[in-house]
Amino acid sequence: MDYELLCNKVIAITRLTGNFIRKESMNFDANAIEFKGLNDLVSYVDKNAEKQLVRNLKKLIPEAGFTTEEETINSKGEVYNWIIDPLDGTTNFIHGIPTYAVSIALYEGDQPVIGVVYEINRGEMFYTYKGGAAYLNNKEIRVSGRTALADCLLATGFPYYQFDKQAKYMQLFSEMMQKCHGLRRIGSAAVDLAYVACGRFDAFFEYNLNAWDVAAGAYLVQQAGGNILNFSGGDEFINTREILATNAKIDGELLETIDRHFNQ
Repeated sequence: MDYELLCNKVIAITRLTGNFIRKESMNFDANAIEFKGLNDLVSYVDKNAEKQLVRNLKKLIPEAGFTTEEETINSKGEVYNWIIDPLDGTTNFIHGIPTYAVSIALYEGDQPVIGVVYEINRGEMFYTYKGGAAYLNNKEIRVSGRTALADCLLATGFPYYQFDKQAKYMQLFSEMMQKCHGLRRIGSAAVDLAYVACGRFDAFFEYNLNAWDVAAGAYLVQQAGGNILNFSGGDEFINTREILATNAKIDGELLETIDRHFNQ
């Protein structure tokens, strides 16, 4: 498999869908939404974008399976599987906040081989593939080099369900805010991870995320020299639904703080 060539084709497909989402955002009616669950929103834009992606990606690897957020298709491939979020940051999109992205990962067996995150409004295409580096608009990117948490900018997400963990999480926020330059919540895990990969954020942590939220972005971080861990320091982050993405230089202090507030 020529992963670089395949990645370039995925980028072209992603850009087409991004153009569709950008066009729809200009006249989007915020009343045209559905609720999948508590604070879990979806619109016709998410669904149509996903259908476009699936239709075009099927042409690249007809036998591949799909894991998709909006469940327009879900199938298991023997070797290759796409993990897709057609619009990561739907709540931002619905409210007219211009941070949302298309996220696409390809797995070969249990290993990622392609990751693409397209931040639509900034026109920033983050991508990586097996055998290559991590890139932003054709320029190689790396995680930050900062080694002291006091010098770092962190990103996180706020829980919108499973509120039984909220009190512990707020305690964790409080300590993190006192230890670093700042704590940001953008509203798109795919973008958060892409920003760790290019060094804008030094780390990102969140829980209760799904595979489609993090698969592509996590691979970007790894390919850019960073680490992807769960809250216990292990490398399984999709099934545990806990993710800590770092520049590989501040893991110890972050894990100690998370463990003290969240895992006890």
